[in-house]
Amino acid sequence: MDVLTDDLRLYLAEEGADAERLDLLTGQVRDQIGLLEVDDVRRITSAEAPPTGARAIEVGAVGALLVMLGNSATSLKEVVSVVRGWLGRGDGTRRTVRLELGGDVLEISEASEAEQQRLIDLFVNKHGGET
Repeated sequence: MDVLTDDLRLYLAEEGADAERLDLLTGQVRDQIGLLEVDDVRRITSAEAPPTGARAIEVGAVGALLVMLGNSATSLKEVVSVVRGWLGRGDGTRRTVRLELGGDVLEISEASEAEQQRLIDLFVNKHGGET
């Protein structure tokens, strides 16, 4: 089992969502991740939002979470599974997620299921997880 030393940052966005909707969605994802074997999960303040150069995610329209993964790469795989589920529950509304870990960034929006899986597998495997 590999040891992770970095925390995972998640940025969630939904096309057309207002601040209240994003707050609700972020809370739901936070609650789901909180059930996993992670050390902690908390909201990121606006001061910790992604850089303004973030491609698809607008800084003002982001629900952001910091996930302390702990010592197990397995928790990364579980968190990514929650995020994939969230992306799939958009009911036709465009959703975007940005994951940042160890200086690497993965941003997924309108990728096919197969492409999402391929990108996520690469990201998780690079950080010591197995898919």
